[in-house]
Amino acid sequence: GAMLFISHDRAFIDRLATRIVELDRGRLYSYPGDYATFLRRRDERLEAEARQVAEADRRLAREEAWIRQGIRARRTRNEGRVRALEALRQERRRRRERQGTARLTLAAAEATGKVVVEARDLCFAYGDRPVVAGLDTRILRGDRVGILGPNGAGKTTLIRLLLGELEPDSGSVRHGTRLEIAYFDQHREALDPGRSVRDVVADGADRIEAGGRHVMSHLQDFLFTPEQARAPVRTLSGGERNRLLLARLFARPCNVLVMDEPTNDLDIETLELLEDRLAAFEGTVLLVSHDRAFIDRVVTSTLVFEGEGRVAEYVGGYSDWLRQRAVAPQRAPTPAPARERPRRRAPRQDRLGYREQRELAELPARIEGLEQEIETLHARMADPEFYRREGAEIAAARERLERLQAELGTAFERWEALESRAQGG
Repeated sequence: GAMLFISHDRAFIDRLATRIVELDRGRLYSYPGDYATFLRRRDERLEAEARQVAEADRRLAREEAWIRQGIRARRTRNEGRVRALEALRQERRRRRERQGTARLTLAAAEATGKVVVEARDLCFAYGDRPVVAGLDTRILRGDRVGILGPNGAGKTTLIRLLLGELEPDSGSVRHGTRLEIAYFDQHREALDPGRSVRDVVADGADRIEAGGRHVMSHLQDFLFTPEQARAPVRTLSGGERNRLLLARLFARPCNVLVMDEPTNDLDIETLELLEDRLAAFEGTVLLVSHDRAFIDRVVTSTLVFEGEGRVAEYVGGYSDWLRQRAVAPQRAPTPAPARERPRRRAPRQDRLGYREQRELAELPARIEGLEQEIETLHARMADPEFYRREGAEIAAARERLERLQAELGTAFERWEALESRAQGG
């Protein structure tokens, strides 16, 4: 049968939708195909619209110049042309501009020490229900860590334990030096509904701490009008409150950014911009989100709740976790080293044999070849025409992609193990 659904989850939309209907400034636009096709065709429509608007504005400017000519020109002017000018003015007044996209700028504070948070044998329970049992993890400067798990698993509790807001039942949490933490709260508890929007951001001051900008200019970057800036928080919608939290978060320099479900109620354009800013942020990020695409594009490792208080650490984002879980479903909950920056080395072992040395020398080329093949296959599957082919061909391509991703993960793990031994453990 037919199905109609509304979602900000791009991965969900991409997997299910065969047609996407966009509501833009009171009009509906229909796009056959998947999410990638929608993005391309929407951009084409907006480019064409921008060209039409620019041409209409040029015509209006010419006609306005003509009507302001001297007395002689006004005596002989064409009344039909005057009526056409008035129609252009009416059209301009009726035009509804797009809201625009928030401009997000993260101001980094002084760098932290190398180790940001280190937890050893961390345990916490609510009554008889274990939330975290025996977690060992080390978060280094520059890490972007995603926290995954079902609702009620204890993701927010884990963040509070790592930040020192909750005392563990046993184990320890050690913090590094010079931490300037900014916390995005999913429950919005920190927003006083009676305060004005500008007071929430700047605590009554005229300028924000990050860069010394005026608070009104800062709020305009987050799409708040001057009237909204002076209005109480209670008048804002859910999406506007989310933007307000981001505006307050980015008003202060920080080097550790903690975000608990930041994607709720955000429009997709703002969401993609937030992804870019977090990826470029030089500090450390702890991120809780159910948005799989957001997790994939931002984090370098994940902490995953796997039941009975077990929290396992995996390299990469959501898709990487799915692949690693399929390869090793009984994986022990020991921290995994990030590919970009191994966190701890394996115990010292014997020197590499001749075959292992040769294998280590060949692995980088193999990894590069696998990555190139995966990239080529991704590009092929991103083409909307690909999905007009036979179902068996599409299924075969997907299976091939899964096999390549599994091989790449195995190759990375083998390279890290051999490299660690080659360097003396």
